Amino acid sequence: MTLVDTNVLIDIFSDDPAWVGWPTEQLSAAGDAGPVVTTPINYAELSARFERRTDLTAWLSRLDVKLEDTPPEALFRAGKAYAAYRESGGTRTSLLADFLIGAHADVMGHAVLTRDTRRFRTDFPAVRLIAPDTP
Repeated sequence: MTLVDTNVLIDIFSDDPAWVGWPTEQLSAAGDAGPVVTTPINYAELSARFERRTDLTAWLSRLDVKLEDTPPEALFRAGKAYAAYRESGGTRTSLLADFLIGAHADVMGHAVLTRDTRRFRTDFPAVRLIAPDTP
């Protein structure tokens, strides 16, 4: 199962010529390999680009991306990872959302389709990444 990150969905939604080819191809390949999901956090981040909730839900449905609830274990692990980050001197500019998405993928055993690998590689190294710079 693959969790698709917000940045990939925004690339597809905005039809950004610099990125639309890679995200579209990777989303299609992920769908061929199995279910593709996104989290409530990703959904909230995407909502800024849509007039109505039903429009966002319909768009995700057309992409065959399902909304998956975040398990409590992932919520707890995200908080612990964020606390460790802050204790090690991490800045407040790093959002808790990144930790929530990483912990969700880690707990559920999902690969993550993303362009932003930094947080995943640092705080959730067991998560398999599908990114422009990875095979």
